[in-house]
Amino acid sequence: MNAINHNHEHSHEHEHHHHAHEHNHEHEHHHHAHGAKAFLAPAVSLVMLVAGLLMSHFGVVPFATNRWIELGWYIVAFLPVGLPVIKEAVEGITAHDYFNEFTLMVIACIGAFCIWELPEAVGVMLFYSIGETLQHGAVDRATRNISKLLDVRGEKAVVIRNGRKVTVDPKTVKIGETIEVYPGERVPLDGVMESTGGLFDTSALTGESIPRDIAASGEVLAGMIASQNTVRIKVNREYSQSALARILELVRNASSRKARAELFIRKFARVYTPIVIVLAILLVAVPALVGLFDDSFHYVFSEWLYRALVFLVISCPCALVISVPLGYFAGIGAASRAGILFKGGNYLEAVTGINTVAFDKTGTLTTGRFSVVKVESGAMENRKMLALLAAAETGSSHPLAKALLDYVTAQDITVPVATAMSEKAGYGTVAEVSGRRVIAGNLKMMKSEGITYPSELDRFSGTIIVCGVDGQFAGYVTLADTVKPDAAETVKALRDLSVDKIVMLSGDKKEIVNEYAHRLGINEAYGELLPQDKAEYVEHIASMTDRCIAFVGDGMNDAPVLALSDVGVAMGGLGSDAAIESADVVIQNDQPSRLATAIRIGRTTHTIVTQNIVGAIAIKVIILALGALGYASLWAAVFADVGVALLAVLNSMRIMWKKY
Repeated sequence: MNAINHNHEHSHEHEHHHHAHEHNHEHEHHHHAHGAKAFLAPAVSLVMLVAGLLMSHFGVVPFATNRWIELGWYIVAFLPVGLPVIKEAVEGITAHDYFNEFTLMVIACIGAFCIWELPEAVGVMLFYSIGETLQHGAVDRATRNISKLLDVRGEKAVVIRNGRKVTVDPKTVKIGETIEVYPGERVPLDGVMESTGGLFDTSALTGESIPRDIAASGEVLAGMIASQNTVRIKVNREYSQSALARILELVRNASSRKARAELFIRKFARVYTPIVIVLAILLVAVPALVGLFDDSFHYVFSEWLYRALVFLVISCPCALVISVPLGYFAGIGAASRAGILFKGGNYLEAVTGINTVAFDKTGTLTTGRFSVVKVESGAMENRKMLALLAAAETGSSHPLAKALLDYVTAQDITVPVATAMSEKAGYGTVAEVSGRRVIAGNLKMMKSEGITYPSELDRFSGTIIVCGVDGQFAGYVTLADTVKPDAAETVKALRDLSVDKIVMLSGDKKEIVNEYAHRLGINEAYGELLPQDKAEYVEHIASMTDRCIAFVGDGMNDAPVLALSDVGVAMGGLGSDAAIESADVVIQNDQPSRLATAIRIGRTTHTIVTQNIVGAIAIKVIILALGALGYASLWAAVFADVGVALLAVLNSMRIMWKKY
């Protein structure tokens, strides 16, 4: 592919920018009691409020006849729910955050006491407090679910020290020490398999239900569960540096990377709240001025102050301030449960606009593991040639040799023992097998050994192992990279999601890349690309105003391309530092179809967040107008504010409950 020359300077930056600290109103920063204790203060206030209303209604003496006793009663009823809000308001004002909902609530309640609307003053704080408790319960539950979902490291480690098994805290285990994990137990630390092998349940990490077979010297990660036998693992990372620890940190930090909608709500609340306070003041002042100059207008201060107080209570933007960040947090949690890690709400939002996807081939759409697809022999019978080839390749460390041996074993072919074997790097192997000189290698090996082979093999674009026996061409085996089971399904799912441009980029030969692209239904494919060629292509597409490109790679040699794309997606990057550093989204297993799942979760999150914003603002505007016109009481204002916030929170939680 020709290099694409352009002077476009790509402005998409992946690193997180640290802004100056602002005192933002964030609900998750406030401390709340949990469980039944959280409802203790509201319960006390509720009992006293109901008792006060009943005593007034039935004229109980001296409550109904002495205004100071009535005032004292309602002040005591107010304090359990009012003091925490007053405390938050004072802290906000001290930190120069004057226009927050706590300040609004306190002003409204003081005003209600001043105009002797005592039950309503208590009711404002009581129902606000109940609503806040319910909302925080929902947020805490979502947070706990996500933490439980991710923090699946073992809580103890059995370490071998001085020949004895000692149970210790995983944090105290050092690199190089050996730990033992029993069947059914979680692996507490990352390490290398010392035992001959074992079967592991990796679903907590990857979302993959099929157990993984890890051989000796294979990497085992914290959070996996030993399925069959007791295994010994040599620790290669400290507890705090494990792949899972990095992922936990990544997800916990994801909330710091805000989506545009979250940033909009922050700015909106900061402009909207002071405007509402000014309007509330005008709601009292303007009618007073009208009353001064127009004798026909009867101005009652307490009536207009009451309307202004209703206006203030309704104006609290808590439904937006809570539900929008919670929506993105729930989206990140739902994705984590599916084995997809988003680095922030901004990337969860970015995937909704993807209309172009560029796939790397090897390790992304294919497994990167070769398998035999065709056997061609000359005068010799296929099984006999395969037996000689396998004998010559036994002991070779080359991936193609391993693929051949796996195939021969699966065919139940008896492999004779080679009496002598030598390997020539980049060419192949020579061995003595049953008194015959067997050569297994590439075409260069055949030429160097002076073996004549069919000329059409020079034009063959695939991967082959050629066999020579006693100086004569005996045949060849064709091998190919294996397509992942869900690769074709991925392409179809992306097209169903209106991704209209799907491209394959690879360093492989053009002919091979085109063949795989044709098999998978991909119309555009480029082969023989160096990493910088891939980067140029992706940067060129990203520069187009009508294109939002996701590059999907294995996260190792594709780091520059991942960083240049609008959304960089790393496949199977669980233990890869390069993937976690360069990508915006990490798919923890080897299933490319999870990209379609990621887009669906992103779009669901975007829809629900938009519903919350539009719904909350619309209801607020309607009830603000009713309050200004005198049709809404303080009770209605509180129910409207708390009710809208609760509806928005419940709507956000749908993201976690939905099946993708």
